[in-house]
Amino acid sequence: MAWYAQAPVGGFFQALARGFYRDAGLDVTISNGGPQVNAVQLLLAGQCDLITGYDFQTLHGVAAGMPLVTVGASFQHDLQGMILHEPARSLADLKGRRVLIASSSRQTFWPWLSRRYGLSAAQAAPYTFNLQPFLVSPDVAVQGYASSEMFDIRQAGVAARFFAFSDEGYPPYGTTIVTTRALAGGDPASVTGFVRASMMGWRDYLHGDPAPGNALIRQASAREDEARLAYGIATMRAASVLTGGQAGLRALGSMTEARWRATYEFMVGNGLIAPGVDWRAAFDTRFADAAQVVPA
Repeated sequence: MAWYAQAPVGGFFQALARGFYRDAGLDVTISNGGPQVNAVQLLLAGQCDLITGYDFQTLHGVAAGMPLVTVGASFQHDLQGMILHEPARSLADLKGRRVLIASSSRQTFWPWLSRRYGLSAAQAAPYTFNLQPFLVSPDVAVQGYASSEMFDIRQAGVAARFFAFSDEGYPPYGTTIVTTRALAGGDPASVTGFVRASMMGWRDYLHGDPAPGNALIRQASAREDEARLAYGIATMRAASVLTGGQAGLRALGSMTEARWRATYEFMVGNGLIAPGVDWRAAFDTRFADAAQVVPA
């Protein structure tokens, strides 16, 4: 995992707990990530076989000659957004506020966000994954997820609103499954089996009983309690993360060339990647299509 065990990666834990990986003939171990873990580095060093990824990260890797390939997308849109104190009504209210962002965000959403809403470089300040500066100051906004940071903010009794970047045209998929071209090409049956089991896990986690996956999450992360997990699940259900609200989605985890082209063009248009990168090398739609896990 690129991040810690929590509800937004719950489908993988559900697949493990319910034996979906075992039934696919796979012996799967899930390891925690975090801000100090370079998942791509671990993947390329052979210390893991698959990681949860991010479209921008994968495209940057491909541009640098890394043999990365995305084989499935947990969510049909990225769950990231910006959190502002009430009475904010839109992302336009970021004007004049100090905006806390992670260092990696300067290579993802910040160039687009600052250009779109006329924000200055001076407004951006480091987000160290500590919400205290936001909680004590109405003039501070912070990046985050509706399923995670918003729970902590509400627990602290602070009135705030979450604005999803995907609602503003931000194109990446969310919590993708990334592997190496060597594994995808050398053992396609195992990769398809992993994608199928993972998507079955996601469907079961969000539309069935999430208790088995939650039990494993709580073993992996002492921070997660039942209330926090339940909040995350409810938020993801409300956002229709698995289908993105698409009534005609063929299979969970599926991706399209059109969406990847949109992400590539978005990156080029915002100065995040050079034109001419072989963006088609960053993904392979065959695995999720072959897995054929239909929406609930």
